[in-house]
Amino acid sequence: MSSASKKQGTRVFKKGSPNGKITVYLGKRDFVDHVTHVDPIDGVVLVDPDYLKDRKVYGHVLAAFRYGREDLDVLGLTFRKDLYLASSQIFPVPEDSETTKRPLTRLQERLIKKLGANAYPFFFELPPHCPASVTLQPAPGDTGKPCGIDYEMKAYVGDTVEDKPHKRNSVRLAIRKVMYAPSKPGDQPSVEVSKEFMMSPNKLHLECSLDKELYYHGETISVNVHIQNNSNKAVKKIKVSVRQFADICLFSTAQYKCTVDEKCSQESEDGFPLGSGSTLSKVYELKPLLSNNKDKWGLALDGQLKHEDTNLASSTLIHDPTQKENLGIIVQYKVT
Repeated sequence: MSSASKKQGTRVFKKGSPNGKITVYLGKRDFVDHVTHVDPIDGVVLVDPDYLKDRKVYGHVLAAFRYGREDLDVLGLTFRKDLYLASSQIFPVPEDSETTKRPLTRLQERLIKKLGANAYPFFFELPPHCPASVTLQPAPGDTGKPCGIDYEMKAYVGDTVEDKPHKRNSVRLAIRKVMYAPSKPGDQPSVEVSKEFMMSPNKLHLECSLDKELYYHGETISVNVHIQNNSNKAVKKIKVSVRQFADICLFSTAQYKCTVDEKCSQESEDGFPLGSGSTLSKVYELKPLLSNNKDKWGLALDGQLKHEDTNLASSTLIHDPTQKENLGIIVQYKVT
């Protein structure tokens, strides 16, 4: 077969129930939050009508915040909080369903054509205030599912939507909601501070600026530092660092701080100590990477599917401050 005649394939995620009676097809497992809207979750469920008889097939999407290990769930108490739930009936398709009002996606059309009349489309839409998929890095030796926010798409057989799904005729698929950076960057960050000292007639002036506001994973952050020492003190060293701030918005807000990269200038290096009347201008380069922070328990990471590699959690974009408690974990970074 010539290369010109080869058709480029479309990647499809497929998972069936243990008894093989229902199968879920998804075109992707990462759904992007564009701030104004979130990519819809759409796919197809293949059913066996002879097995279902008069029963129905339901689907739901659940975002949950797990804040304790699964092996600690005892006496009916679970260390998890459900943050969002969307449910709908997939088969038979209700007349007033959103699915009937929307045109099929190209992937749904191709799957239904290939799978036949027993394939039925589904469609879920997440609101913008839903939390992003974030995992808290476990301590060395911890086993089981890590703490954090995860999403799950489930399809199951039942008589009503409230029926408890049975493992044999249900399908569970882990999915992720990821945050993409805005395409329009903001202003170049800069700050100036002056410090007075007792018995010193003049001040120590410090000015810091970044080369840009928006950084992608793995990019180098260039910090431009300018020191003008008009005081009668000597500046012995300077430390420049990137810190991650993770606000855990559960029953009450707690904040975790973690340094993810730093540079420190010692005495006799880089022009230090900086005596009275001296000036120093220097660019420090920082590159925060997960590979250098594997030992830090509680560090916020982007959500994982199975055991794939991930990275430091992306910054949370907040477009409605009143909805903070629905975001679960709010991640920010600061250069200090």
